[in-house]
Amino acid sequence: MKSHDSWIIDVTETDFTAQVVEGSQQRPVLVDFWAEWCGPCRALTPLLERVVLSYHGRVLLAKVEADENMRLAGLYRLRGFPTCLLFRDGEMVGHFSGMRPEHFVRDFIETHGRLP
Repeated sequence: MKSHDSWIIDVTETDFTAQVVEGSQQRPVLVDFWAEWCGPCRALTPLLERVVLSYHGRVLLAKVEADENMRLAGLYRLRGFPTCLLFRDGEMVGHFSGMRPEHFVRDFIETHGRLP
């Protein structure tokens, strides 16, 4: 696991349960499934990072490179990238696919993550 900041981490199949599922017991975890070859992924990831950093630790961003973690992508039946899943209290509580504007991402996190 590499860390760009304590609120943005790279996650693999090996540490997904600990970092995402168990981690979501402490705070919501937004999972970004992305691929190197995916143009919309390269556009969405910096937006997700900016949004998560603005929450100052109330939300964690877990980035999963889909090509290197295909079993995880299959487990959640992902059909395209980017796809974001939000976990809270050990459960997936919402998802969206494709490039979205910043206000959509903020509303999604606040609604499904039940942030104050």
